Amino acid sequence: MTLIKTSDIKVPLDVPIEAHETYIRNYMEITKNTGRLMLFAGDQKVEHLNDDFFGEGIAEDDNDPEHLFRIAKLGKIGVFATQLGLIARYGMDYADVPYLVKINSKSHLIPTKQMDPFSNQWYEVSQVADFRDNSKLKILGVGYTIYLGSEYEADMLAQAAQVVYDAHQYGMITVLWIYPRGAAVTDEKDPHLIAGATGVGACLNADFVKVNYPKKEGCLSAEIFKEAVRAAGRTKVVCAGGSSDEPKTFLKKLHDQIHVSGAMGNATGRNIHQKPLDEAVRMCNAIYAITIEDATVEEAFKIYKGE
Repeated sequence: MTLIKTSDIKVPLDVPIEAHETYIRNYMEITKNTGRLMLFAGDQKVEHLNDDFFGEGIAEDDNDPEHLFRIAKLGKIGVFATQLGLIARYGMDYADVPYLVKINSKSHLIPTKQMDPFSNQWYEVSQVADFRDNSKLKILGVGYTIYLGSEYEADMLAQAAQVVYDAHQYGMITVLWIYPRGAAVTDEKDPHLIAGATGVGACLNADFVKVNYPKKEGCLSAEIFKEAVRAAGRTKVVCAGGSSDEPKTFLKKLHDQIHVSGAMGNATGRNIHQKPLDEAVRMCNAIYAITIEDATVEEAFKIYKGE
């Protein structure tokens, strides 16, 4: 594990001097003093409704929202990302968990062929800051989703820009989910388009940008993903975990994303929370080991197996 010093952090210039200390403290905590982010994603109860939490191959535990909080408490994570409503309902029992508030969300009920996606903002950042202060919880940052290529792209870009700026005023860390999606987008996982998305994240001054792992026939994803990592510049790139995969396959892909492509972390949900609690915690710890502790795939897989 390579630790960074507070002096290594380049604080964005939109963070007021009086918020520098808060920003640095939040950044160090969210990355466990490494600069890499292990984000446990728990925002899918809106994004995918109950499809991700109940059904064949999904642990019975997962139908209870508290399952997410139990994992976040018992497992090793950098931050747990979910909606403010869930945090408000369960946070009093999980006060030690570091949180990132997902500030916009939409369901998957309306398909792209019917209407281009638009994920509208739910809360003002000032309200999240008030919630942080009143609840005394560890609210380290906020997250926002943009669908590039949607006919509503301009609205989401404007909201995201304001969210990032406002969050930095409070010293909070920002993560932008950026997915090319809409009638104008023919290939959502085109490597060049994914690189364009990370570049947009940089232009919006996000601290981290979460994108889907690119795919291109005949090419190694770990190599072609380097374009997206470089395009983001000082904004750090993390990959979406995607749908559940065989554990060792997932860990190998994650290792390549970080240690070959140069990504600075991951944002994983279903590959963790769809498992029973004990297994979910072990998977969480295995992902953390690769992301934060520089573990090999074999070392991480042993953690997952409980060896």
